[in-house]
Amino acid sequence: MNSSLITTDVERAAEALRAGGLVAVPTETVYGLAADAADAAALRRIFIAKGRPSDHPLIVHLDSAERLDDWAARVPARAQLLIDAAWPGPLTVILPRGPRVLDEVTGGRDTVGLRMPAHPMAAALLEQSGLAFAAPSANRFGSVSPTTAQHVLDELGDHLDPRIDVILDGGACPIGVESTIVDCTDDPPQVLRAGAVTVEDIDRLLGVTTAPASGPSRASGMLASHYAPRCEIRLVDDADDAFALRAGTPRSEVLDLTDDLVRYAHDLYARLRDADARGVGTVIAVLPPPVGLGHAIRDRLTKAAAPRR
Repeated sequence: MNSSLITTDVERAAEALRAGGLVAVPTETVYGLAADAADAAALRRIFIAKGRPSDHPLIVHLDSAERLDDWAARVPARAQLLIDAAWPGPLTVILPRGPRVLDEVTGGRDTVGLRMPAHPMAAALLEQSGLAFAAPSANRFGSVSPTTAQHVLDELGDHLDPRIDVILDGGACPIGVESTIVDCTDDPPQVLRAGAVTVEDIDRLLGVTTAPASGPSRASGMLASHYAPRCEIRLVDDADDAFALRAGTPRSEVLDLTDDLVRYAHDLYARLRDADARGVGTVIAVLPPPVGLGHAIRDRLTKAAAPRR
């Protein structure tokens, strides 16, 4: 794999974006694989590099809420409340797409996902490139999301072109799980993917009880199987059950960080990647309670444990 793909030079990455290249960019959540959101050819390269179905929508990342009108046909009042409270940050809002949004971004749908990342390197890339970029996670489709530049290189290094593409190294992502996605075209809004902006946060901000995800898949992470390592994932509700199961399961180990959910989210994907690297056969993961950040961790583990497509 070509380590020359990795750089800390934001201007080099901005030049790559402007030239139609792909840039693996750190965000506060996970690393994304970015392309100019207005360049159809560059966007199609994302799908090829990831092995991602072309009907799976991408999230457009903006440098300012003032650019919403460039991408959304309208911004409902509840969406504006969330944006005012949580941008920049790990929150994606689903809105009616504006006329400039390409089908390559939306998978042909009439909605678009938008967010404003808080990571300083992602913000600098948006500012220096002068572009909005569309980005899913920087990994092969369905596998464990990357939280370091090395993870991206390990998984996508052979699928990127070192002449035009870049992996921007911003260290380990501080949150470690993908952004919360809220579909603001529904009433009440639906939480399509749990994240660090919690369901409880959203309900409190909006003054309503949001609905759980229902209907067809229309955002990243809605498939039943996702975020999957090569090893088997088995889920239990407490540590006693985990260690009892481990005793009868060869080549297994226990993953239990339920005493610190911030650490659990931060370390989760790195732990799963490390288990694969060490040849672990089964990770027995203890589920956190379904409150706060626990919703996101449970979601990722449940999908990682689902039968593979």
